[in-house]
Amino acid sequence: MGNDKTNMFVAIGLSLVVLLGWQYFFAAPRMEQQRQAALQNQAAQQSPGVSPDGVPSPAPKEGGPAAPIAGTVPGTAATPESREAALARSARIRIETPALSGSVALKGGRIDDVSLKNYHETVSDKSPEIVLFSPTGTATPYYAEFGWVGANSGPLPTGETVWKAEGQTLSPGMPVTLTWDNGAGLLFKRILAVDDKYMFTVRDEVENTGPAAVTLYPYSLVSRWGKPVTQGYYVLHEGLIGVLGGDGLQEYTYDHLAKEPAYGGPATKGKAWANVTGGFVGITDKYWAAAAIPDQAASYTGSFTERTDGATKVYQASVRGDAKAVEPGASVASTQRLFAGAKEVNAINGYEKDLGIKQFDLMIDWGWFHFITKPMFRALDFFYHLLGNFGVSILIVTFCLKLLFLPIANRSYVSMAKMKAVQPEMTSIRERYKDDKMKQQQAMMELYKKEKINPVAGCWPVLVQIPVFFALYKVLFITIEMRHAPFFGWIQDLAAPDPTSILNLFGLLPFAAPDFVHLGIWPLVMGVTMFVQMKMNPAPPDPVQAQIFTFMPIVFTFMLGSFPAGLVIYWAWNNTLSVIQQYVIMRRNGVKVELWDNLRGTFRKGSAGKTTAAKG
Repeated sequence: MGNDKTNMFVAIGLSLVVLLGWQYFFAAPRMEQQRQAALQNQAAQQSPGVSPDGVPSPAPKEGGPAAPIAGTVPGTAATPESREAALARSARIRIETPALSGSVALKGGRIDDVSLKNYHETVSDKSPEIVLFSPTGTATPYYAEFGWVGANSGPLPTGETVWKAEGQTLSPGMPVTLTWDNGAGLLFKRILAVDDKYMFTVRDEVENTGPAAVTLYPYSLVSRWGKPVTQGYYVLHEGLIGVLGGDGLQEYTYDHLAKEPAYGGPATKGKAWANVTGGFVGITDKYWAAAAIPDQAASYTGSFTERTDGATKVYQASVRGDAKAVEPGASVASTQRLFAGAKEVNAINGYEKDLGIKQFDLMIDWGWFHFITKPMFRALDFFYHLLGNFGVSILIVTFCLKLLFLPIANRSYVSMAKMKAVQPEMTSIRERYKDDKMKQQQAMMELYKKEKINPVAGCWPVLVQIPVFFALYKVLFITIEMRHAPFFGWIQDLAAPDPTSILNLFGLLPFAAPDFVHLGIWPLVMGVTMFVQMKMNPAPPDPVQAQIFTFMPIVFTFMLGSFPAGLVIYWAWNNTLSVIQQYVIMRRNGVKVELWDNLRGTFRKGSAGKTTAAKG
């Protein structure tokens, strides 16, 4: 059992990874879809206008306080307005922070206009800023709303309510107060505050000046109209997300939510979690998110709903607190929060720690292997703040990982060197017992035992690299810190593929290369380093295996052509370090490094094949 067997074990390991990946990314989601479809068929329709826990919900009309349980939302306009026209329909309070710009509508009191000042649509700072929230009336409304629901309490604030404001600009350290009198004995006050990042604090107060007690339920919600364009990758969750007390993390894609049973009425589908404490609910994109965050010490009901409004799907993540009785002459208050911004790792972690938001770090999709992806990001982020370049950080972290796994790699390469040294004896055993495979294997095992060789040791460098590769891929794919992070030269975004292409000679020819054949400079560098690494060892005696390993660098070159540039740079650098490491270890063990001989042999075979074909 020689180097060919080592390669066989590597192939088996990679095959297991493929099989497990298929099970996780394709088979399991398909089974879940079938389960949800079965639940939907069994679901009983609930009476419209009443939430599952019996709390009356307002009618689904414009101006109704979007009930967090029943998913009530305002009606859509027949023809969408421009963003500017929609914003002009209401007097507004300006939002101005180091990270955000936008406004709060006095009509309705919604936070429905938010742009991210530090993020742009492209790598150019002159490109438009990322727009997160948009008001109703536009093509894609997306907003946060706070308020009260209840029965027999008189008029409550709605989407048509015009609030009075004390203050013109909402900024860090400068809160704004909104007031409204319902004319039936209830005085509503809302105090809005914002920090220097992405967190709003909303304190709703109600004073009862009437003769009778009333019962109200505080709510907050995030509502999004229309199904957005998603990345469509199983390694990334986009859609509704929340941590709901002891029920933990809940993730629903837009398609998944559509398969839920009817909820609060025939036009609404969804799911609720009652009597939970701690956590949040929201809607997440790849890099941006909005989340309603209740009082972490009070119980609440959280829900995800999908409602059909004409031809538009409306997705909503809602929180409704427990009942609050307001006696005559008394007042009650409810404090909730809204996260609306970029999913920056340090900001998210800071909010979890400082505000005590349960598992708020799960807003970022670290995946099942978070114990690898999180440390990977921390290491990359550390060197980035030290050196100011994430590409250089990838190179350094890769080098540190090589040092960390040096004992494993050393044993592997030492074993490979010993196997190379006894190659003549292995060949002799194969010839001696070529007709008796059992004796051949026994003789091989005796040789391994005598020379203290572990034939499986050669697998470890490859197997160790698989989780590291996946962790780096995940970090590059999900973390906003990697978005538009430059390296050197033409690589201006490590999270995007190498923009060059061999088809137009890397930009020298005046036409754009098609996306379906994307092969840039760095993928070619990676392919060359992989080819060199494989030529450090003799070709397997099995011709089929030899052909597979010959074409593997070519396959990987094309496959990684569309991967993030940061990942390709990592792979090329890792291959280079592996070649150097293997060269040094084999020389130390007195084994000849056959790299140059193998390279010459490869090209001589190619030349000989061409000569034979020409003579023929």
